[in-house]
Amino acid sequence: MKKYFAQLRPMERRLVVAVAVVVFLVLNAVFIWPHSSDWSNLSGRLADANRKLKLYQTAVAQTATLDAQVKKFASQGESVAAEDQAINFTRTIQSQQLASGVQLQNTSRQITRTNDTFFVEQIQNITVLATEPQLVNFLYKLGSGASMIRVCDLELQPDPPHQRLSANIKLEAYYQKNPPAAKAANTLTAKAK
Repeated sequence: MKKYFAQLRPMERRLVVAVAVVVFLVLNAVFIWPHSSDWSNLSGRLADANRKLKLYQTAVAQTATLDAQVKKFASQGESVAAEDQAINFTRTIQSQQLASGVQLQNTSRQITRTNDTFFVEQIQNITVLATEPQLVNFLYKLGSGASMIRVCDLELQPDPPHQRLSANIKLEAYYQKNPPAAKAANTLTAKAK
């Protein structure tokens, strides 16, 4: 190559060097410059992967603690057999209604949802007629104790003579999906006595 380059005239040498420089720049533009940001992208991906790895390792380390908490929460609350959940929900509403002096005007059909992993959800709409203290007492008693009944929606308006409140209440009750067998058996035998 040196021998060939030495035989060229000065103008030809300049032309060969200029062509080599242009070829060098074109090759850099095609193959090198588009990949100049690859190192920073790779560093960012590596940092993200390390962050995810630490997050996953932390979650795996907490598995025993979370299992203990799931068992603790699964054992809490009232255990009711699956076939008795709708009856228990209705019975609880009626007993609290009688205890607080609220007049039950209308009830809707119960809706059961089973999409949750741990709980079965029972939903019922009721319409009651009561004074303010009676209604507050009724709602308080529904939410207290071991029952998992909560008010989801509440609409209040006065009755026509304006002496009481008419309330449309959407109630939700949550029951364990798979209650522990021993605890459910104890609850059923206690209710039977």
